[in-house]
Amino acid sequence: MNFPNSILILTYFLFFFNLHQKHIVALATIETCLDTFCQTNQPLIRFPFHIEGKQAKTCGYQGFKVSCNENEKTQTLLNLPYMKKLKIQKINYAKQELLVNDPNNCLPKQLLSLNLSSSPFDAVYYQQFTFFNCSFNLEYLTSKYKPIACLSDFPKYVVFATPSLSVFVHLSSICDLVDTVNVPVKSPFFDQVLSSELDDDLRLSWNSPACGRCESHGGRCGFQVNSTFEIDCYNVPPRQGISRGASYAIAICVGVPSLLCFISLLSWICSKFRFGTHGWAWAHGTVADFEALLDPQQYTNISGLDKSTIESYRKIVIGDIIHLPKSNGKTCPICLSDYMPKETVKTMPECEHCFHAQCIDEWLLLNASCPICRTSPTCVPSQNLAQS
Repeated sequence: MNFPNSILILTYFLFFFNLHQKHIVALATIETCLDTFCQTNQPLIRFPFHIEGKQAKTCGYQGFKVSCNENEKTQTLLNLPYMKKLKIQKINYAKQELLVNDPNNCLPKQLLSLNLSSSPFDAVYYQQFTFFNCSFNLEYLTSKYKPIACLSDFPKYVVFATPSLSVFVHLSSICDLVDTVNVPVKSPFFDQVLSSELDDDLRLSWNSPACGRCESHGGRCGFQVNSTFEIDCYNVPPRQGISRGASYAIAICVGVPSLLCFISLLSWICSKFRFGTHGWAWAHGTVADFEALLDPQQYTNISGLDKSTIESYRKIVIGDIIHLPKSNGKTCPICLSDYMPKETVKTMPECEHCFHAQCIDEWLLLNASCPICRTSPTCVPSQNLAQS
């Protein structure tokens, strides 16, 4: 092998060695910010959230500080600016959503001062509620409307919250208007709801940092190495009891032979060249032969379905009560996220297995079979349906 070929191989070797080293550093960085929780029955906390006092600030994103309330019953609390803390009920990292409630079991009191403008969170659904304080005809009003118990002092006065225009008109004539509030409800109320205690969880979401796609593909989000601003996605394999040292040993045992094979292949390709006074020339063959050798189209075999076939599969919009064909469960088998009301799922025509529409669309573009039973579907056009 001549001198120019040696330089080329050495360059590739250094490049892949540096890439391997960065990968090990990135894994070490992720492992210093492992998933944690306030208690075993509480939500798992990982990037962009971090528990104050348990994890370093670099393990979380600005505005996602979490604390543990361990005075009476352990609770995971979300710290929002200019507000009292909210209890975290559940976090969906793939959808970038969380459910919160009041740790003191009087959520309407928190809603009267709720302000998300200075936080990274916003509502998935907003619905307007008007609060009324009523001091007269209480027995009649409480028999007709549902009062907010934690804000009322019966028989002195009761407090109602209503999204209904007709109830608003009725109560405006006999009660004092307290305030009108945009409530980040878990799901929109129907028109027939006259009043509510507003004790259900609030559904919030965040847009930045955008880690949902990384999480849905099994990766973990975090800051880039030596950076506190740029975000990267790291594919962390399941540990299953394997120690960190064993993981590194396996990575080296697999990586080094692969690197040697690559160098051998590169050496064979370089042997096709010879270096002369007129520059690089072919020792054997032609330029066309080499281009054919390196043509990636010869090695690409995409066996997924076409978009028109995928679009023909039946879609279902989930209602408040999740009811899917057969026994599909309440979790998407691809992204492992629970189905939520108003989401769109898509069914496979033969086996009727259900998935999030976006998840199965991406899958079928690359794989022409059901992810669960491996049945190969055919194009069966059907009308998109809505399920309540």
